[in-house]
Amino acid sequence: MAPIMLCSVVALAIIGERFWVLKQDKVLPSNLVAQVWQMHKQNELDAEKVKVLRDSSPLGRILAAGLLNMHHEREVMKEAIEETGRQVVLELERFLNTLGTIASITPLLGLLGTVIGMIKVFTAITAHGVGNPTILAGGISEALITTAAGLSVAIPSLMFYRYFRGKVDTLVLKMEEESLKMVEVIHGEREAA
Repeated sequence: MAPIMLCSVVALAIIGERFWVLKQDKVLPSNLVAQVWQMHKQNELDAEKVKVLRDSSPLGRILAAGLLNMHHEREVMKEAIEETGRQVVLELERFLNTLGTIASITPLLGLLGTVIGMIKVFTAITAHGVGNPTILAGGISEALITTAAGLSVAIPSLMFYRYFRGKVDTLVLKMEEESLKMVEVIHGEREAA
């Protein structure tokens, strides 16, 4: 039970942290590309504003990488955005593998508890015979409780793992769209929205 309880605490901490970090407003501030375009149009994009943009959000970090290369060709700018984007995606996926691992191992830990409980039942039968149902009930109860505990941790962990995976995929897609808009606007291939 101790490993299952530890897994439940870790899973709960990861779920809370991911809900906090993956808020859409924190990752993709609205109208950020339009603000960058306005600053670019008014020649206000200096190193200090790009630094503030980079520190503001994951999308800001990606856009700042592109802005640092805006005087180069379109392909160089896109390459810088993609490189930074890969790093940002890793940060957005942080702890998700751990959550997925917890979802995978807790049923196995529950099964291990079941096996240990059944071993105790058979040991009790060997030592005392089948005449005392109290001894048998204790081992069977332990077996069932650990299985239930393992599944109780695994099911929500798997649900949140899938939820956060989908959320990260959606956020990454939207960041790609926004950064491509900025590249096209900066290089004059699209009108500012």
